[in-house]
Order: sequence, then C-alpha cells, then structure tokens
Amino acid sequence: MADIGRRAVLTGLAAGAAVPLLGTGRARAASWQLKWSPTASSTGLAAFEGVEDWGLTSHGGSHIYVKGNDYRFNMHTVDREAKDDRQRSEVKGMRSDGSLLTVKNGQTWRWNYQMWIPGTLKATTSFTHIFQTKMPGTGTLPLTVMSLRHTNGVPKIEFKIYGPDITVGSVDLAPLQNKWIDVEIEQKIGNGSAGKVRWALRDAGSTVIDATKTGDTYLDDVVRPKWGIYRSVSDTAHLVDTYLLLRDMKAYQYA
Repeated sequence: MADIGRRAVLTGLAAGAAVPLLGTGRARAASWQLKWSPTASSTGLAAFEGVEDWGLTSHGGSHIYVKGNDYRFNMHTVDREAKDDRQRSEVKGMRSDGSLLTVKNGQTWRWNYQMWIPGTLKATTSFTHIFQTKMPGTGTLPLTVMSLRHTNGVPKIEFKIYGPDITVGSVDLAPLQNKWIDVEIEQKIGNGSAGKVRWALRDAGSTVIDATKTGDTYLDDVVRPKWGIYRSVSDTAHLVDTYLLLRDMKAYQYA
C-alpha cells in the first residue's frame, strides 16, 4: 500500500553494527545502549508487553512458553486467529524490569537474537511473518516484516519495508533451517526517506546477508516489535504443525 494510503487509513481510524544508520554528525557522539536483555528461564513472558496466543483460544493449551532458555511458539493447522483466514502465535513489545520500552519517531534501535526455524515451518505463497514492527492498535498494516515466502517456487526468507513494498533482502531458506542462526535488525524510525532498515543473518559466524534500504518505518504514535508466527492459511500445501524458537534476545538504542 502506498504511503499516502496508509496514512489516509490511519486518519480515518483516529479521526552488532559498528556504524549505525544515523548521520555521521550524531554517530560520533552517540553509542549503542543495551535496553533489553531478558533471560527466558527467569523473566519468562514478562519480558514482553503482551502475548497473542490465538491457538489457546482455538483449542486450548498454551502455544507460547519458555522451554529451557528458549521462547517457543507453537502453531497447529487447526489454530485460528479472530479472522478465520489466518493464524497468530506472537509476542509484542518489550518490558525491562516491568517498565514498558517505547520505540519512537527519530530513534534508532537494533534487535539481536538467535532463531531456530525447523523444517516444518515452511515458506508459503501467501504471508508467513516471523517478525513485524507495527503501530499499536487495530486496523494498521505492518511497517516492516521478516517473512518466509515462496518466490518463483523457491523457499526464501526475506525482509521488507511493508508500505512501499521495498525488499531489504532475500536469501534461500533451506540452508538456514534446523539450526541456530543469528538475526540482527537495525531500524531508524522515520517517515519516508527518513527511515532506514538494516537486516543481517549469520550462520555459524558466517554472514549470509547484510543489507540496508531506505524507506518508511513510522506511521504514528510509537513502533512496537513483534515476534512469533503470523501466517495465512490459504496455502494449505505448505501448512503443517510447526514451531519457532528464539533465544538470547537483546535490544539496543543508539543514543
């Protein structure tokens, strides 16, 4: 959706990088500040602002929980979100010592974590998101997404700036499944060309992709990160019971 379209909808509803994405003038004086580093085994789901466990609503039993020191997100083919055409097993936002962390316009943030994508979590021809940023509230589209998508028949993991449909990067999914990989997402929050995204994946210390694109990363209010599985049920050929694991989650602000 074009930028003006997203803002029109909003109006109707309301009535480890060494060099960050900031300009060089500020970068010399600022530094990365660790703001969030939950230990799953002790902090649990209190590390997040909220939990969206629609599988629990569908047929009972928690689908988002801590296992060892990992956050686990389960997904079954029978799970349904409020809309019957999709499934959701996600956490949203960040809390540190009980306090909510907010990501605001003009700020630069970086999220680092490890992720395990099993072979059963397949790319689809529709949407399968495993990370999003959004403005809080209902009725707004994502700002950025990391997704598993079939592209020309090939399973890919990709990152997009959603509104202007800008692909930050895309790589083959299969070599990155059934193992721990390192994820790094850096975003400068801003309207239009004031926003930037950097996305990097590493496999056993080797860089698979490290790409940066400029684009709109802000709508209004604040920006909230989301992790887990959010997918359409339209591509039934690639839907099976599955899960996603995350660990060593950290957030840094450049300030």
